[in-house]
Amino acid sequence: MESNSNTFSGADLNQIVKKAHEVIDGGGVILFPTDTIWGLGCDATNKMAVQRIYDIKNRHELKSMICLMESDAMLSRWIIDVPEVGYDLIELSEHPLTLILDGAKSVAENLLAPDGSLGVRVVKHTFCQRLIQKMRKPLVATSANKSGNPFPKSFAEITPEILQAVDYIVPLDQSLTLSRPSTIIRLKSNGEVAIIRS
Repeated sequence: MESNSNTFSGADLNQIVKKAHEVIDGGGVILFPTDTIWGLGCDATNKMAVQRIYDIKNRHELKSMICLMESDAMLSRWIIDVPEVGYDLIELSEHPLTLILDGAKSVAENLLAPDGSLGVRVVKHTFCQRLIQKMRKPLVATSANKSGNPFPKSFAEITPEILQAVDYIVPLDQSLTLSRPSTIIRLKSNGEVAIIRS
């Protein structure tokens, strides 16, 4: 586990992204800020790394996790057929939006829900975008808490058990409150829409 202060420059951000990428590329798990809440993350194509997050959270594999993408273009590369309304929802949403979609390809099979769907979000957070661009792969994201416990509303609320279980703690936004989970919409390939969490 590594951590640093919360003071950084543009050059420091490059180094933080580089370090996080090295950890993830080696199959590790990071603790990082997103545009919603603090998350646990790993390479979405690495089945063993995904399993580590399930183990850290004591979470059953049937409760799938989401993937962060850095752009609409990336979304189209990892989902076989994104319904056009999906792009409209992303563009029009005023808050972070997670879409549950059919037809994911090339991600770890233990990321998928029992029906084969995958939760995805085009992320706005600068660090996340930069890291995903460097990875050229989706980034797994799930709340930094044990399954069944409330998600932490700030870095200070993350339990020592979680802090000690990860390989790298991203030293950004640790003084901020990141407490708004994303809206979740299930969008089936036939265009059917269902709001899971508003």
